[in-house]
Amino acid sequence: MKSAASLDSALTPNTKAVIAVHLFGQTCDIVEIAGLCRARGIRLIEDAAQSLGARFQGTMAGAFGDIGCYSFFPSKNLGGFGDGGMMVTADAALAGQLSILRLHGAKPKYHHRLVGINSRLDTLQAALLQVKFGHLDSYAAGRQRNAGLYRELLSGVEGISLPGELPGAVHVYNQFCIRTQARDTLRKALGDLGIGTEIYYPIPLHLQECFRDLGYKEGDFPLAEECARTSLALPIFGELTGREVREVAGAVSTFFSSTHA
Repeated sequence: MKSAASLDSALTPNTKAVIAVHLFGQTCDIVEIAGLCRARGIRLIEDAAQSLGARFQGTMAGAFGDIGCYSFFPSKNLGGFGDGGMMVTADAALAGQLSILRLHGAKPKYHHRLVGINSRLDTLQAALLQVKFGHLDSYAAGRQRNAGLYRELLSGVEGISLPGELPGAVHVYNQFCIRTQARDTLRKALGDLGIGTEIYYPIPLHLQECFRDLGYKEGDFPLAEECARTSLALPIFGELTGREVREVAGAVSTFFSSTHA
């Protein structure tokens, strides 16, 4: 999807909910999507796993829809010691339903009206996250600082596109993804220098084998396919030093200056 307008054209009378994904640390076109869902009477679920702390027009990612979903995986902006996550909602009925589902679908204990899962956040994780939560803004500030330095150092490099920031948005940079047609050779060159990178995500959802029965084929979502071919995430975590950012940016610049020489 490119916009809320393209989403609107994809909705059918059978659509029960829309999942809006706030990818890489910035909100998507969430205000228009939320308005569209309200107008059509469709539930909106926000996947804010990579965007805890991100805001659009002053509102936190995850607070626009019926349910907001966050991840506490160690590499996220608010990471725990292991896997974990949280769902939030302002709807009391939904909150009650989610609470039942996370406890094997039981309420009261040992009485099951629903099939649920065991999805409780353990006490150790909760204790760690409660302490780290107070530092969430400073963690984001470190990533934003490094993103700003990358922009300064890479803005004139021919052959790459830098991530954009939407007007009115606060980007928390869970990833800093550049786009380049030379993605794979650049990644190898950086790897040879000991610089870690990652590809998010090499295969778009509509081409995954598990969704083959939906009938999508290559070319149906050209923007997603282009991003899958060209995106490369550079190191961005807040503890990265300015010297290290300059080292990464210098390696990227050297790669492109040599290939365009």
